[in-house]
Amino acid sequence: MLNFKALLFDLDGTLLDTAPDFITALNRLLELHGRAPLPEHAVRSTVTDGSAGLIQAGFDMAPEHPQFEALRDEFLELYFCNLADKTALFTGLQQVLDDCKAGGIPWGVVTNKPWRYTEAVMDQLGLMDLAATVICPDHVTAAKPDPESILLACSEIAIAPADCLYVGDHVRDIEAGRAAGTRNIAAAWGYVEASQNIFDWQADWVVDQSTQLHGLLFKD
Repeated sequence: MLNFKALLFDLDGTLLDTAPDFITALNRLLELHGRAPLPEHAVRSTVTDGSAGLIQAGFDMAPEHPQFEALRDEFLELYFCNLADKTALFTGLQQVLDDCKAGGIPWGVVTNKPWRYTEAVMDQLGLMDLAATVICPDHVTAAKPDPESILLACSEIAIAPADCLYVGDHVRDIEAGRAAGTRNIAAAWGYVEASQNIFDWQADWVVDQSTQLHGLLFKD
């Protein structure tokens, strides 16, 4: 196996496939406002940009628009009510978490998803009590790509960044990890924008499929 003492994940598009519930909430909002639903492929890569990106994609509306924040709040309430209906661990990652537990390796989450939604979805999926640390923007002064949240996670589990691996599906994840001093894995299975060249992110490893992560970490 790789030589590491802790494993940290980004949440949306890395540890959890949250896109289906975001798509449901966005299309419900579009329906309520008399608009046609968007196909899954048009929404999936936008999930990484959060609620603001989804409202821009669904309504073709800039954040400066006077109705933007009201729509965003409405969307977030729709999402919160059903945020674990279809969301699940990406295929193969349960085995990764199981082997971390078996090997006494702590794992955790460092995400830009606010605590309200992170705690709720992880709790409903039975993951909250298993994670050694869960860091959200609410816990720091600067979110990723700033390294503060990753450094806080490392501090909470009392493991040096150099002994941690961080897995993420966005360039900001890799930038944050590199600045924090972790070794970093780019999750190509996640919500990577088509315009992005994942190899330009300068991650230590790029993993194409979630089912391949276990083999990298534990050398199947």
